[in-house]
Amino acid sequence: MTTPDNLPTKAQAIKETWGKRCNVIIYFSSKTVSEFPTVGLDVPEGRNHLTGKTMAAFRYIYENHFHDADWFMKADDDTYVIAENLRYFLSDKDTHSPTYYGHLFKRNVPQGYYSGGSGYVISKEALYRFGTRAINTTICREDGGDEDVEFGICMEKLGIKTSRSVDEMGRSLFHPHPPQTHLLGKFPPWHYRYTAGIPQKGFGVSKYAVSFHYVSPDDMRTLHYFFYHIRPYGIHATCNVSKIAKSGHSLGK
Repeated sequence: MTTPDNLPTKAQAIKETWGKRCNVIIYFSSKTVSEFPTVGLDVPEGRNHLTGKTMAAFRYIYENHFHDADWFMKADDDTYVIAENLRYFLSDKDTHSPTYYGHLFKRNVPQGYYSGGSGYVISKEALYRFGTRAINTTICREDGGDEDVEFGICMEKLGIKTSRSVDEMGRSLFHPHPPQTHLLGKFPPWHYRYTAGIPQKGFGVSKYAVSFHYVSPDDMRTLHYFFYHIRPYGIHATCNVSKIAKSGHSLGK
């Protein structure tokens, strides 16, 4: 999700960094810009219309890209996503199950809802239910309200469940703040009121972290450099290759 004003800065940083590592990526804005490119949605810009923008984007994906990916993630233009870690997390998950994943907030929706800033990823079944039933505005609000809350209400009414979104050791994967906030545990007061469970910091952050929010374009490029171009000599990363190998999932954003 981006805006015309953010195309040369935030969206461009994504295009140069983690966006290249997705199977499919679509930039949604209020205007179509073929040179970038972006898909223009018939929704005004502004925080008051983020719900409408998100609903319109998922409708567009359902109508035009349903068969292009197994999982579908919504991310903002100040969110950094490590696509490989997201694929790893999803590799043993069932995309035909009515489920979605993200950083769980515990207010406003009985089952909770996922932070919009850290991004949330929905299954193919969730997208199917959204595409075939969310046109009913008594189920899913067309616009207004807080985007992540309204999308969470929509998912709950469609029978789409929030699911455990941590690694095997219970460490956090989706993060609604920048890396330094989570590493140092310097959370704003509202974070403690909203986050389900005990906020994770330091080594409570998974080594296979999926996303961080409020990342500037410069920090996005810096993170990308550290993630993909720097390696301590003599230290070899390990992962469960068999878990990845057995999955044929593809990822769309």
